[in-house]
Amino acid sequence: MGRLRRSRAHHARRDIHRASRTRVRTRDLDQIQLIDLDPKNRQVLEAQPIDFETPGLAQHYCVECAKYYETDSALQSHWRSKVHKRRLKQLKEPAYTIEEAERAAGLGRDHRRATRVEGPSDVMVEA
Repeated sequence: MGRLRRSRAHHARRDIHRASRTRVRTRDLDQIQLIDLDPKNRQVLEAQPIDFETPGLAQHYCVECAKYYETDSALQSHWRSKVHKRRLKQLKEPAYTIEEAERAAGLGRDHRRATRVEGPSDVMVEA
């Protein structure tokens, strides 16, 4: 008899765990659009006080990507990267609002009035 071997021991769970890690999670696009890109908030984020807990002492921060970098040269190379340019393109689209989500789910108001049609079945019809 041959050796019994366990195959596929992790059952493809590894990739799911990698995707759901929160240590590398940055802010969502709507948070960046509505809060960080406001001119007052942007100035505050770009000129942060020295913080010993964040990378680069919080002096090299990309507002669009919501990430800290160790050095100014790392930040400059990030600005030239595809990742940053892709994020800029995504931020040009309008933010996804709660009202839009409710309309997509069929919960929003369509500004239509319900009118009663007199007839044999007394059915409500939207006008």
